Amino acid sequence: MRKYAILGACALTLAALTPERAAACSDLIVGKKASADGSIMVSYSADSHTLYGDLVHYPAKSWGKGLMLEVHEWDTGKPLGFIPQAPITYNVVGNMNEHQVAITESTWGGRKELSDPKGIMDYGSLIYIALQRSQSAREAIRVMTGLVRDYGYYSSGESFTIADKNEVWVLEMIGKGPKKKGATWVAIRIPDDAISAHANQARIHKIPFGDKENCMYEKDVVNLAREYGWFKGKDKDFDFQKAYNPYDFSGLRACEARVWSFFREFDKSMDKYTKLVKGDVNEEPMPLYIIPERKVTLADVRKGMRNHYEGTPLSMTQDPGAGAYRVPYRWRPMTFNVNGQEYVNERAIATQQTGFVLIAQLRSWLPDAVGGILWFGVDDANTAVLTPMYASITSIPECYRRGNGSMTEFSWTSAFWVHNWVANMAYHKYEPMIADIRPVQQQLESSFDELVKTTDAKALELLKANPQQAISYLTEVCAKTANGTTERWKKLGEYLLVKYMDGNVKKEKDGKFEENGYGQIVMPSFPGYDKDYYERIATSNEAGRLEVPKDKK
Repeated sequence: MRKYAILGACALTLAALTPERAAACSDLIVGKKASADGSIMVSYSADSHTLYGDLVHYPAKSWGKGLMLEVHEWDTGKPLGFIPQAPITYNVVGNMNEHQVAITESTWGGRKELSDPKGIMDYGSLIYIALQRSQSAREAIRVMTGLVRDYGYYSSGESFTIADKNEVWVLEMIGKGPKKKGATWVAIRIPDDAISAHANQARIHKIPFGDKENCMYEKDVVNLAREYGWFKGKDKDFDFQKAYNPYDFSGLRACEARVWSFFREFDKSMDKYTKLVKGDVNEEPMPLYIIPERKVTLADVRKGMRNHYEGTPLSMTQDPGAGAYRVPYRWRPMTFNVNGQEYVNERAIATQQTGFVLIAQLRSWLPDAVGGILWFGVDDANTAVLTPMYASITSIPECYRRGNGSMTEFSWTSAFWVHNWVANMAYHKYEPMIADIRPVQQQLESSFDELVKTTDAKALELLKANPQQAISYLTEVCAKTANGTTERWKKLGEYLLVKYMDGNVKKEKDGKFEENGYGQIVMPSFPGYDKDYYERIATSNEAGRLEVPKDKK
């Protein structure tokens, strides 16, 4: 038996990525001709009740020959086995590498019969190993599908977004069962002028088998479904989603509805799918991608990640669960039962249990060291601030650093904890507090848009003379921006706590809380609740005991 040196440090990095998390992520996709500036954009929210939001970094490295990499399951840290290490690996910051390759995912589970407990490659390890080994999206697809072919696939059904500076693909993958090694899969290229999305539901339907330029697939993708009795027709009629992840109520209402919420912002006809996303499995499916009616901006994608179905029949601020402060959040579980009837809480793109959120922006007209930006934030996308992280940086800002706090250890210098602090105040008094949060968030992100323009220009100058100096400059800018944002968000939290303490609202004048001439705070206002809330009380079964007799007023 050949002996190999084992890469302990790299194995530990993979093992420490995240604790177990629920399958609940959202991906939005914008092709380069669909975007306002010609960039490809891919967004991702890593949603979990146990995922601590930090920014992973794998430095570029030459490993030599004969070394092995120990693979651990991304969600749990469970050791799965060993694979040969690549001789050279690339710099990876979060979900993007130095060559402007970005990979994100959402889990849909699918047929339980196809799980393989002996597989070595889980979905999370596939992402980060492929990022370390790929210079293009197509190469990443080859790496990922090659790894599961050779070492088996440990996870359940997944949708991956795989992009580079020139094109973007959706790869859907599921195992072959305990008796067959590998995975069955299909990858479709999203047209340059289109937008797409996926959110925990398989979305690829018919496979264009003859289009080798825009479609890749495992050779048994149809026959495997035939073997299990999930498909009996001709190859041309095969539907990947119907075979491996058939629609049910939750797959539509909690998953496809999130895709719909993004699509309908750019296509007025998408409301024809309202019955589908409300849970009717007999309705016509939505397409994998659409051509938007207007160009999509970075600000549009940010807004898309903050969606709570505003302006739709699923709006989370309009049902009784929103309460007096129009709160677009519902605590888990997702469903509840009253008198034998089950009810559902909506599941929007923006949700409280998010570890981190990002928008990978890939810009083909710039050198890779400058072109790839990971707009990165932590916690709920709705109240996160997305700061620019260039994919060539060589160290992680303190506020995002792994080890600065954890799910059980609070840290005032951790962006995750500071953003959670602010968000959790807002969840209980949403409508007034978000009116104070949003301007600060928008001012910061708008300033970063301008910052990137000047940073790009200076980095390009430095790159010509001294590439390493350019990367050091970008690393410094990213650290200053992220750490400064965390400090600014802490100041915002302090302001909110003081202003809204005890259900009152302190009065302000000239940017300060009003005081009288003797240094005491002026009497605050008592806003109470809105008219709808009081009317619900007055028409409830408990109204009688709360009435004030007319002769006692």
